[in-house]
This record gives sequence, structure tokens and C-alpha cells, in this order.
Amino acid sequence: MPINEIITPLDSAALETKEQYEVYFKIVTHAFSELVKALKEEQICSPSETTYIKQYCDLLVYTLEAFRVKYLFDDEEKMKVDLTESGLPNYSEFRYLVNDMELKNEYMQKLPAVDTLKKEFLETLLKHKEPISDKKLHQAASVVYYTSVESQFLFKRFVQGKVIKTAPSADTEYMISWAFYDVGHNRPFICFMYFDLYKVKMEDYIEDIYKVLEATADRSITLDSMAYAIDKKLVNVLPKRIKKIDLGPIHSVFAKDELEVTHAILQSIVDKNLDLSAYAVSVTINETASKNSITEGSIFSKQHLQVWQNKRPEKYLFTSHRVMQLLYDKIPDKVYGLSRDPIEIATLKL
Repeated sequence: MPINEIITPLDSAALETKEQYEVYFKIVTHAFSELVKALKEEQICSPSETTYIKQYCDLLVYTLEAFRVKYLFDDEEKMKVDLTESGLPNYSEFRYLVNDMELKNEYMQKLPAVDTLKKEFLETLLKHKEPISDKKLHQAASVVYYTSVESQFLFKRFVQGKVIKTAPSADTEYMISWAFYDVGHNRPFICFMYFDLYKVKMEDYIEDIYKVLEATADRSITLDSMAYAIDKKLVNVLPKRIKKIDLGPIHSVFAKDELEVTHAILQSIVDKNLDLSAYAVSVTINETASKNSITEGSIFSKQHLQVWQNKRPEKYLFTSHRVMQLLYDKIPDKVYGLSRDPIEIATLKL
């Protein structure tokens, strides 16, 4: 089936054909690769933040490639694209991927040996002059999947980054990053916290910081609520600033949401004004900073807590020049409501 005849009905959440898989994974991997380049070139985030964003996006791209191999020749199971404002795989797909890696050895024992598959392939192609059956192709893809995918490189529900020292001129001594795939939004988020320590050494307190972040900052909640929870549980941490970067949605032919950008792109694809590969990526950056402090507790167990003030969210859109022109024409109010003009990224060619 030609690429231009791929059908993705809005009431369907599953990718049904190999052609759909091919186009979908090209779009999402291209989107994250171009997004990292643009964030660096446009200096939207600091150099250290951009470095960590690239690392987390590399994990995402690696995980998406694992999905591609997993479903490449599977005629029974279909990958689900989220129905909400995401355009990315449903969180359950990430959970299944982690489960697969935990049971890797068990699954591998049920598959033919690599040498056996090679022999059967050669015999079928060269001796019998016949195409390889879908069953054998699926077995081969499964072998590649289980032998090549490494669990430590997957983007999991929570991904902990390292603590680094900030520049001498910074207003805090430390910065820590982490990322998570929000179950409700089905989108990846990347967070940064700038902080100082009080009466403890980092090596003695680092594990406490990791545990609290995973327990209280592993989902998308209002940033001041997240900051208060971290501040409350880590008595020896003095957080000063927290930034949360929302990567998505990806507006493409595979998106199922009701967003204006998505529907402008979908309608233009239907009208043949845009290629099937056209897409845009929304990015929202929220930031909160400490403006003051209060004291809670009794005289014997006082704790100083920060008073947080949220900054106005920064909203960005990354897309190709052609899509940019179309959005200015169809939904100008939406485009002018962004924090700045849409940021151009390379056009994807299928």
C-alpha cells in the first residue's frame, strides 16, 4: 500500500499496518531529534539543561526504536497511540516494555536459535525461492528485540538524573535533573531543581534526595505543589528554583486529540495541502522560584519552608516552514498566543 493511502481513523488508537508503523516512528524520532537541536540553537534553556534534555530525549528515541522492532512483524499485538493530548505511545506500552526486559531470558528460551533461523531463511530464499513467512519474520524480529534492547537505556516512568555543581556565579550551589512519563498525560516531562544544602554533605544526603524525588515528583502536578512537597520532606535541602519542561503533544496524522494545531494539520493533510509527514511539537516550560520563607512546627521542631511564586508558562511550537505558514493562515490567534514565533525545524521527508 502506498504511503499516501495510509488511513488513521480518529476513533482508532492502534497502528494497524507496517506502513503506519514506519511513518509513525519516523515522525516521532525525527521530532525529538530536531527538538533537541532547536532548543540548543535557540538557547531556550541553559547549556547544562540542554545537555540533560538531549540525554533524556536520547532515551526516548532509543525506547521508540525498541517499540518499532517489537511490533515490526507482529500481526497479533498492535501498539496503542494515546487518545489524549499526546500523540505518543500510551504509558502501558512503556510498562510492557520494562516487563519484557525483566522476562527476557524466559522469552528467549521459547524462540529458535539465531543459527537455526539463518539456516531456514537461506533455505527458503535460495533453495525454495519462496518469501519468508510472517511467522518467521516475527520470530527474527523478536530475537533482535530481546537481544539488542538494553533495559538501562529505556525511558521508564521515572528516570533519575545526577546532581551537579552549578557555576560559581550561580545563586545556588547544586542542580539536579529528573524525568518522568506522566500516566495521565501520556507525555514525557523533564525537571530541574536548583538548590543549596543545609548542615549536611551531599554524599550523606544524596540517597534521601533521590527517594523523595521519585516519591513526590514523578507525575505532572502544579509546580508550586511539587516544590512544597520536596521542600517539606527534605529538611536539609533549600530549593530555590524548579523548572518543568513538558515535551508534547506531537501534532501529526496519528494524533487523536481535539487541539487546534492538531486539527489544522489533519485537515490540511486531508486537503492535500500538507504531506503525510507534516507535524508540529508543542513544548511548555513552567518555572517556580522561592520568594520568601515561612516557619512551620512547634518551638522544638521548627522547619523553614519556601514560599513559591510561579512564573507565567512559556509556550513554544516547533515545526517546518510549510506548516508554520499554514498555521498562521488557519489559526493566527493560537500562533500569536505563543511565547514567541514558531521555531522552524527541518522538514521530514518520507
